[in-house]
Amino acid sequence: MLCIAATAQTTDYASLVNPLIGTDYKGNVYPGAQAPFGMIQLSPDNGLPGWDRIAGYFYPDSTIAGFSHTHLSGTGAGDLYDISFLPVTYPLRKAEKPLGVHSMFSHEREGCEAGYYRVHLDSYNIDVELTATERCGIQRYTYPTDTATVLLNLAKAMNWDATTDTHIAVVDSFTIEGYRHSNGWARGQQVFFRTRFSRPINTFKCENTMIMRDGNIWMKPGVIEITFTLDDSRELTVITALSGTGLEGAAKNLSAEAPHDDFDLYRAETRNKWNNELGRIEVKGGTDDQRICFYTALYRTMIAPTLFCDIDGTYRGADGKNHQADGWCNYSTFSLWDTFRAAHPLYTITTPEKVSDMINSFIVFYEQHGRLPVWNMWGSETDMMIGYHSVPVIADAYLKGIGGFDAEKALEACVATANCDEYRGIGFYKKNGYVPYDVTDPYNADNWAMSRTLEYAYDDYCIARMAEAMGRDSIAGTFYKRAENWRNQYNPNTTFMQPRDSKGEFQPHFNPDEYTQHICESNAWHYMWSVQHDIEGLMELMGREVFEEKLDSMFTYSPAENADLPIFSTGMIGQYAHGNEPSHHVAYLFNKIGKPEKTREYVSQIMNELYRNTPDGICGNEDCGQMSAWYVMSAMGFYPVNPCGGEYEFGMPLFPEIKIHLDNGKEFSIIRSNDYKEKKSQKSVKPRLNGKKVKGTTIRHSDIMQGGKLSF
Repeated sequence: MLCIAATAQTTDYASLVNPLIGTDYKGNVYPGAQAPFGMIQLSPDNGLPGWDRIAGYFYPDSTIAGFSHTHLSGTGAGDLYDISFLPVTYPLRKAEKPLGVHSMFSHEREGCEAGYYRVHLDSYNIDVELTATERCGIQRYTYPTDTATVLLNLAKAMNWDATTDTHIAVVDSFTIEGYRHSNGWARGQQVFFRTRFSRPINTFKCENTMIMRDGNIWMKPGVIEITFTLDDSRELTVITALSGTGLEGAAKNLSAEAPHDDFDLYRAETRNKWNNELGRIEVKGGTDDQRICFYTALYRTMIAPTLFCDIDGTYRGADGKNHQADGWCNYSTFSLWDTFRAAHPLYTITTPEKVSDMINSFIVFYEQHGRLPVWNMWGSETDMMIGYHSVPVIADAYLKGIGGFDAEKALEACVATANCDEYRGIGFYKKNGYVPYDVTDPYNADNWAMSRTLEYAYDDYCIARMAEAMGRDSIAGTFYKRAENWRNQYNPNTTFMQPRDSKGEFQPHFNPDEYTQHICESNAWHYMWSVQHDIEGLMELMGREVFEEKLDSMFTYSPAENADLPIFSTGMIGQYAHGNEPSHHVAYLFNKIGKPEKTREYVSQIMNELYRNTPDGICGNEDCGQMSAWYVMSAMGFYPVNPCGGEYEFGMPLFPEIKIHLDNGKEFSIIRSNDYKEKKSQKSVKPRLNGKKVKGTTIRHSDIMQGGKLSF
């Protein structure tokens, strides 16, 4: 592991992280405690369902109904909230379901940073502190008296989640164990836990609840009330280990990662881990808010994907069986439709040692499931979103020379996934060169036909690139040809990508402003540019003048004032929607038409207006780090328009000086003079790499990894 000892001693990066950013408006993030890429996301839950509370917590709320150990970061889909504890005193504050037992709280007595969260429960006069190791959540409660009561709610379910089975048992006078099984976005999820208390249990009372499973009603443990007698500190420490493999796995994780009842020890250890990870990128200058926004964004790129194996490498596979990872760690929670664009390319710079583990996780998922993951978590494929975007992550890593995985097996997995003919129109796509919007398949509930064609074509290009580099010319030829399929969605009469039916006819009464079921969470303006691998080809097909005119209109043609925009169209600049991922690379396309000054102008506007150090400071769903990865990459002055190209387009650095401490021991510095900032609107300004003027508008990944200095 990389050590940033010198900078960690002088800068406490963890304190520059504000996890409350994005807990209001559309960010859908949680403010609780987590270790970098950890299995545990220990965070408060307001106790109410709803889209605003997808992550369990919504800043405008004033209630807390528990502190649960699993959460999703800005996904727009509600699941998890497993193993929920709440310290209380009597009388209990209760409300009608779904809220139930809860406490009031205020933000004046709440605080958080990377790896730590605290809050005062006003209704019970209890202070709560949270921290976490990779597989354990550590809570410290400070009570107003020398007696303590803790409620553990195994039946609590919100949003898409439904409890299907529970179990609880007392192991000894300090320890309990159990499980919660559920169905929701993650199908057949199984969470096992072991909890150790710092004081012996006085009383243990279990209230059963009715659970519907397989059409039958079962009585299972619901709310468990546990009481304790405290010492003079009036503190109770509660340490919970999770596992996806079984009760034995949870017990091993607890004894290995948290053998002591020392909250401050684990908080300090996790703080050091965060300082080590965040210190990989050192920024100087800028305002306090800009530095907080930057390190919060960098932090958010490292809370997903999440570790999904026990301390000994055992993990629950996609086949529902336990497997052993030998020499690598299994990961899950891959929001790939989002994160292939910038988050995974960022990992090849900041945490390349984890990239091979992630790809090994893809490969075994393929072996157990028959295809690569689309959007998986807790060993389950959710089938959310479209494309087979494990492919660009694999190909990008291979082309950048990141090893540690079986490249032949990885290519096999890519090709097999791209040939799953019964899955989401792939068979139609291969036959017709596009996905018709008037045909259905078992996985086609959302249609999104036009978008699928463009996503598949990009992924096919990535397979071709990898196969070509491996000397597999036949595979490369097949997939380079398939990568041209994006052209079949272009209608020269409307000059837009347009849905087509099975007879080859373009959708009638087409309006590019409309949001339809044939375009994924977007309209035709957004998906116009989803040809990241062949921008030159798109420009040639459209004509340079039309391309430039449309690109300008993307940022200046605003929706009508009375337009009924969907929930994901936020962060709008004209038709550009920064709150959703298909638009993320578009501001950098001005480089392609010789107008880099417009790229710099729009990138600066997005960074300065759409990211703020406030609870509503993220303009759209965080989506497991993609929204933040855009900001981190752009703040460094470059962005991967083609996430599998090994090149980054220049933009506008946010800080006067940025230093990347590379995993290979080298350093790469990015220097921006004030003169450059003032001249950002001038076309003639050119970056220099190690003193030499850069030709074109890109820098290669290999140039960064060699170390050196990029001057703007």
